[in-house]
Amino acid sequence: MKPRTLAELSKLGLGNETVVQLRTLELPVDYREAKRSVTGIWEDHQPQLVVHVGMDTAAKAIILEQSGKNQGYRDADIRGFRPEGGVCLPGGPDVLESGVCMKAVCKRVAVEGVEVIFSRDAGRYVCDYTYYLSLHHGKGCAALIHVPPLSRRLPTSLLGRALQVIIQEMLEEVGKPTHKAQFEENSTMVLPGRGN
Repeated sequence: MKPRTLAELSKLGLGNETVVQLRTLELPVDYREAKRSVTGIWEDHQPQLVVHVGMDTAAKAIILEQSGKNQGYRDADIRGFRPEGGVCLPGGPDVLESGVCMKAVCKRVAVEGVEVIFSRDAGRYVCDYTYYLSLHHGKGCAALIHVPPLSRRLPTSLLGRALQVIIQEMLEEVGKPTHKAQFEENSTMVLPGRGN
């Protein structure tokens, strides 16, 4: 996701009742870096929820991904690396589901001029890999939003507003709408646990 969109979301925040501290780290499309970063987020911050946002250049709508897959990672990342055996986590379950009901969030989200759809296949590339790892470390307390490229039809301001509304709905879905939040990663919302 473009840093402009992160800046827009930071400016918008998540509404009057939710405080957001936005810190960004743009990750390369790199399996090994994603693994290091996701592990660090969960170990260092112990968040209640992590929301990853990645760009899907073929997407025509914002896509809320329900599950992450463990196998099938055959395409090389930008450094030419492929996970050994095409597996994210050796011995892990084939599929991990988010504790956020994306279908319910999708039904409740309404942003004029933006289509939001639900999916169970995040595509077996670095976003799906990152999501699976986050679901594993967070015991299902993660979400993945795929966004289309910015365009005249979907400018930064509209995408920022759509992400704001979607994340608000996700917070409602997990029942923690007023906890302090941090935004980590190129594309990840981290909500620290109560003790942080």
